[in-house]
Amino acid sequence: MKRTTWIPALLAGLAVLPASAQLGMFTNEQRIDITREWKGERFPDGRPKVPDEVLDRLKLTTAEEAWGTLRRLGYHNQFEGGWKTVNVTDATGDRMVGRVVTAVFMPKRSDMDAVINDHARLEKRVGRGQNSWVIDQLTKRDVMVVDLFGKIKDGTIVGDNLGTSIWTKTGNGLVVNGAVRDVSGISEIKGFKVFCRGYDPSAIAEVTLMGINVPIRIGGVTALPGDVVLSDPEGLVFIPAHLAAVVADESELTRLRDEWGHKMLREQKYTPGQIDTNWTPAMAEEFNKYAESQGSKVRMPVKK
Repeated sequence: MKRTTWIPALLAGLAVLPASAQLGMFTNEQRIDITREWKGERFPDGRPKVPDEVLDRLKLTTAEEAWGTLRRLGYHNQFEGGWKTVNVTDATGDRMVGRVVTAVFMPKRSDMDAVINDHARLEKRVGRGQNSWVIDQLTKRDVMVVDLFGKIKDGTIVGDNLGTSIWTKTGNGLVVNGAVRDVSGISEIKGFKVFCRGYDPSAIAEVTLMGINVPIRIGGVTALPGDVVLSDPEGLVFIPAHLAAVVADESELTRLRDEWGHKMLREQKYTPGQIDTNWTPAMAEEFNKYAESQGSKVRMPVKK
């Protein structure tokens, strides 16, 4: 299939897909195509694999810092707030950072649902619960991100049993534009962070899984498989895979600049006016030595 002719399966006629494609899924080629800016390692299905080292560095990045970098680079729709949460504290050192695995559900239509289930049997998917098929895709440091069109009653993507499975597979969390159930049980899964639109005792019903690792909408954000999702008290930032290291670098530079500036003010080596304006080449060089002493690889350009 030529790159110029791909159309998401959930929007296209079934006949346009090659026989090897999974119903409601992208082919590997399509998944690579929509994330073509990523030049690094990928998972076997084509999803970008941002290195663990970058994920670790992003743990110290604030939503504001990430948002600022992305907006400067022309990505204006990467933040979504207004979440209800489970196991999420306001501590800035307790951020959720992980690689996005996407899933999209739609209101159930019987004929389409039957086709999805028929193909699931051919693909040897385990169980009849379509929400569990998404969990089967997860690996360490993933975050399951689900578009459930804001459904609350009968829109509960997981309870404590499936939540335990997600936590065991990923050591990370869940984002759902929908609901969860068994909140008391989920709250006992220490470390498992949940961002949802609501809670309800009902089980998931009257929906159909239409895609895994395809582009999805989460509020005002278009999320792609392999994005990095970053949590903060304000909400969630979805960082394109190819910009994750850039965000980490700029965030680290900002933190180190603040640390060094505060240090210089405490020592009264420079005045507030000097710290709060463009630094001289001598100050930039001094800062770079400080950054190196802190084990950082980021550097401030020195204008000669």
